[in-house]
Amino acid sequence: MKMEISPTEPESLAAAILALVRRPNYKPIKPRIIAQQLRVPHDQAVEVKRAVKRLVREGQLQYESNHLVRAATPLKQGSNRVLGVFRRAQGGFGFVRPSNASAGQPGGGTGPAPDIYVAAGDSRDAASGDVVLVHVTSATGRGGKGPAGEIVEIVERESHAFVGTYFESEGMAFAQVDGTVFAKPIYVGDPGAKGARADDKVVIEMVRFPSPLRDGEGVITEVLGPRGQPGVDTLSIIREFHLPEKFAADALEEARLAADAFTESIPEGRLDLTGETIITIDPIDARDFDDAISLERLPSGNWKLGVHIADVSHFVVPKTALDREARERGTSIYLPDRVIPMLPEIVSNGLASLQPGKVRYTKSVFIEFSPEGTPLDSEFFNSAIASSKRLTYEQVDEFLADREAWRRKLGAKVHELLGRMHELAMVLRRRRRERGALELSMREVKVDLDPHGRVAGAHVVENTESHQIIEAFMLAANEAVAVMLHDRELPFLRRVHKAPDERKLLALTEFINDLGFQVGSLQNRFALQKLLEEVAGKPEQQAVNYSVLRSLQRAVYSPEEEGHFALASDTYCHFTSPIRRYPDLTIHRLLTAILAGRKPAMDFDELVVLGEHCSELEQRAEVAERELTKTKLMAYMSQRIGEELEGVITGVESFGLFVQGLQVPAEGFVPIITLTDDFYQFDRKSHTLSGRREGNVYRLGDLMRVVVSRVDLERREMDFRPVGHQTRPAPQPVDLGFRRRPKAKAKTAKAARRPAARKKKARRPKK
Repeated sequence: MKMEISPTEPESLAAAILALVRRPNYKPIKPRIIAQQLRVPHDQAVEVKRAVKRLVREGQLQYESNHLVRAATPLKQGSNRVLGVFRRAQGGFGFVRPSNASAGQPGGGTGPAPDIYVAAGDSRDAASGDVVLVHVTSATGRGGKGPAGEIVEIVERESHAFVGTYFESEGMAFAQVDGTVFAKPIYVGDPGAKGARADDKVVIEMVRFPSPLRDGEGVITEVLGPRGQPGVDTLSIIREFHLPEKFAADALEEARLAADAFTESIPEGRLDLTGETIITIDPIDARDFDDAISLERLPSGNWKLGVHIADVSHFVVPKTALDREARERGTSIYLPDRVIPMLPEIVSNGLASLQPGKVRYTKSVFIEFSPEGTPLDSEFFNSAIASSKRLTYEQVDEFLADREAWRRKLGAKVHELLGRMHELAMVLRRRRRERGALELSMREVKVDLDPHGRVAGAHVVENTESHQIIEAFMLAANEAVAVMLHDRELPFLRRVHKAPDERKLLALTEFINDLGFQVGSLQNRFALQKLLEEVAGKPEQQAVNYSVLRSLQRAVYSPEEEGHFALASDTYCHFTSPIRRYPDLTIHRLLTAILAGRKPAMDFDELVVLGEHCSELEQRAEVAERELTKTKLMAYMSQRIGEELEGVITGVESFGLFVQGLQVPAEGFVPIITLTDDFYQFDRKSHTLSGRREGNVYRLGDLMRVVVSRVDLERREMDFRPVGHQTRPAPQPVDLGFRRRPKAKAKTAKAARRPAARKKKARRPKK
């Protein structure tokens, strides 16, 4: 008997799938057939595939050969078999991170489950990202640290398609897969297949994955073009990360119909704000504008901030083709030479974009603040605006540097508005700092392209006061909406950033102390905040900020009430970018229902699944953007072999140094064997390479002059050779005022490493 369920109810769908595969007469079938068995509409079969994938990761289902689905063999309590994600290192060995790292240790131990070391000979044909079942063979692995095991089953492949560079050797055809996922080239059949030529970038489908006992084999499915040709590198990243490209025809048709139906009239029920002074501030190359600001000073002395966000929910209705596309994409992806939008450009750059002088529909949040920046009241409206002015960050920075010079250019109303915006934003920033919010200073690298799409250089995007103004108002609006939804006890997709793991903070504390900054403990958010402020502008700034970032957990989307650690906020969500983020669109739909007097139809379990989906897509976009930027920078540097550049040491390891250029922010590696002026030893505690001769020390933050010596575009690796080293004096201890009080009795070395009792977290924080 066939079952009929609604794919919009993920938990019901998961239950139906499990009921199907656990029947006594069930025979393994593919997800597509499962969708047919459950009578899921053809255009929503992707929901079945997504549910199956989640159930596999949870260990409830398993894949057989040819992607056939069967019920998983349950693992016994205390079993030495663990499900997790495999990551292979360049040396062939790898590590398995348990799927639920907080569920406890193999064999029934307590505490977070550590990564499991897998030797090259025990890794079978697993590739990085694969979900595997590993048998834990010993409590200690490589170097006596952590458990070791062997892979007994490949549960789910991360991908079967890879991008590489084609070449021929001895009458046979091969592809060297990009990056370090496979050490050896993959055999791809007869020479010239699909018209491939030497040095072409190609997409291959893996027929047989490589293992320690046999080479891999694949087949060419697409030829992207000659390596180095403008645009081919971008296409390679799109294929490597399976990024979406063209929109489905039905979604485009819906967008066109919406455009035909839209007029600049203001329907009944929308607050008419077209006569108000409202402006947008965006990057100079922005194509869509989804947020605008108004601000007035009330007779009482209080502030009334208006944050007006493009009402994408008016055009993208649930259970439509447009909604399906937006949900499947999850986020817009910003690559150096193009944008892959979440919504068709008819909507993202037209109907919803808050263009100056155009009537556009918005969701407006009005927040009243005291003169000290305390939020007193919030109001929410469906509205319509006509932006008075479109400004760039650069223009606002110029205004702040010389306000009088911009009076005539902006006109009195906009000129006065900008002045008010700056004043309130700085008040809100101070208030946010006082409650313990962290502000990491991470170098955002932007590639400069010439008219032909080739890299002409790169620069670091500065976080100036103009950026800080908009950030302060977006944070305020996001939090105001989240607090309103929380107070109504509605489930919604929050932006969650859990508190960092205590072990990571202890390791961070040790590292920071070795750098010369005396901190007794960094388990207090205010200690972290003071540390970041202390290193601002110093050579150690980048290294310390990266170290703090690595100690923090990743922010995700979830309906769980976890709060946002970095923003020191108990209740926070994303509301201000619905053109480019699907979670924001879900918040707009909740607001639409509330303003209409309806009870929003949101299911907690459904939000859990949607949050995981959006978080995964967000991470995919970030990694793809980072890898393409890295690829383009390396292509640029490959034309500069032998050139000298000045850089700063961003990493110190036993095998060498990582150095990032100052003029061109590309990162390369200095192998320790190239440091020939002395014999160097690595000090793990202080993260230094110290020579026998006095003064020969390499530390994080040191300036270093290097020569570009090697660029491997396929493996995305770049080597530098040292030319000169600007040493710094040994760091003098800097007391940040968070040392522990001295104890009456001396501690043993073991006791000294015990974490102090954790203070109860004060309520209130986050972004």
